[in-house]
Amino acid sequence: MDLTNFPWLTTIILFPIIASLFVFVIPDKDGKTVRWYALTVGLIDFVLIVYAFYQGYDFNNPNLQLVESYTWVSDIDLKWSVGVDGLSMPLVLLTGFITTLAIMAAWPVTLKPKFFYFLMLAMYGGQIAVFAVQDMLLFFLVWELELVPVYLILSIWGGKRRLYAATKFILYTAGGSLFILVAALTMAFYGDTVTFDMVAIAHKDFGFNLQLLLYAGLLIAYGVKLPIFPLHTWLPDAHGEATAPAHMLLAGILLKMGGYALIRMNAGMLPDAHGTFAPILIILGVVNIIYAAFTSFAQRNLKRKIAYSSISHMGFVLIGIASFTDIGMSGAMLQMISHGLIGASLFFMVGATYDRTHTLMLDEMGGIGQRMKKVFAMWTTCSMASLALPGMSGFVAELMIFIGFATSDAYNLTFKIIMVSLAAVGVILTPIYLLSMLREMLYGAENKELVSHTNLVDAEPREVFIIACLLIPIIGIGLYPKIVTQIYDSTTHQLTALLRNSVPSLQVKTATENNSQFVALNAPKIN
Repeated sequence: MDLTNFPWLTTIILFPIIASLFVFVIPDKDGKTVRWYALTVGLIDFVLIVYAFYQGYDFNNPNLQLVESYTWVSDIDLKWSVGVDGLSMPLVLLTGFITTLAIMAAWPVTLKPKFFYFLMLAMYGGQIAVFAVQDMLLFFLVWELELVPVYLILSIWGGKRRLYAATKFILYTAGGSLFILVAALTMAFYGDTVTFDMVAIAHKDFGFNLQLLLYAGLLIAYGVKLPIFPLHTWLPDAHGEATAPAHMLLAGILLKMGGYALIRMNAGMLPDAHGTFAPILIILGVVNIIYAAFTSFAQRNLKRKIAYSSISHMGFVLIGIASFTDIGMSGAMLQMISHGLIGASLFFMVGATYDRTHTLMLDEMGGIGQRMKKVFAMWTTCSMASLALPGMSGFVAELMIFIGFATSDAYNLTFKIIMVSLAAVGVILTPIYLLSMLREMLYGAENKELVSHTNLVDAEPREVFIIACLLIPIIGIGLYPKIVTQIYDSTTHQLTALLRNSVPSLQVKTATENNSQFVALNAPKIN
């Protein structure tokens, strides 16, 4: 049977969305049947993603693959257009993996289970659509639709301040989305042809001043999602009130949408403006790293501590995007994938710990590791991954970004020394606040009141399985990064060459099989 022309991406996007509609007709009183149904749908869709990846994805092709295009409105060239390349394929795989595990993590949910799993499956398809669609207007629509399930999950299944957190989330992200709509319409109607096709828009010759305006608008929109200081304040509130599966989706996937869109649209479609904004991205990335690390160190609430840790780690993505080197851009992609796995594991552990202790305050914990040996081991391992222990994915990603920026010929030596030194402060702070968190929570004398009023049972097999599924790729990537980097290297190399050509002081030297080094022209450097 020839499956070459099968609409894989359309099927992968629509299958969980259509399947979510049948949740309400399943005869189920306590939610046990519907959760198995949702998990089955999630697994089937993930298997389809993996099969499509092996069936039709070519590592050496930097362009869009598995392309499908169906015209909706011919007058304005509006299409259902989907496709994947090195920027989107690894994130589609990550989405399927994390979302399936998040459905399994939602096992304890008993409040309105049908509606909950309906939202989880609908969000499954919507998240994949964000990474796969290749039409600017369609991208805006799926970006907006993705907000609705997150808002509802936060506002219904969240903590005491859930309505405040959900409202703040929707206001920040929907407000930022307006910039996407304005930019999409501007780019589509600019010039002689009207098109929302991303590839066609990327070939339009926008004036430099217009590129700067478009870049600034999109940076605000995606900076909210990433999140970039000072557009980050919704994230600690959202994480502070979310449940474990919502945590996993927020940290594992939603933040990556901002990084992906920055690379796809800001860098890929507006390369001239990227040359101007790149130093600003570096500075913002360093601010993210240091500010969020210090803030995380000061937090006494476990969820907020890990939330600020996520903001700090995403600062490295900005540095990699603005490095103008192959290894730096590759490191930015790897950091998004790595943090998706590590962030999901940490927030799952937060949820599992809260289910047992019924508190998030570190002051009220203490010595719980003595009663929960498996929880102790999982917390320790996940924290080691987050602090970029050698042999784990976070170490490789951050090292690539540091090397990429330090060896970049787009910046003068003074600027690089200052930025690397400041970013190193954040790297040093990370193990300090994570290890101190472990010390307060797992070690020391037991809190007698906590022990007497809670049931500190150790991790059950389902929880061990979820953490094992996340740790295996974390360690695998740390030991052999090429498992992931080969998926996107051809695309990121092509993008880096485009960006270097857009900067007057840089010129790409033709790459050979064994040499992809670059030379700089004798022109002023970016300061």
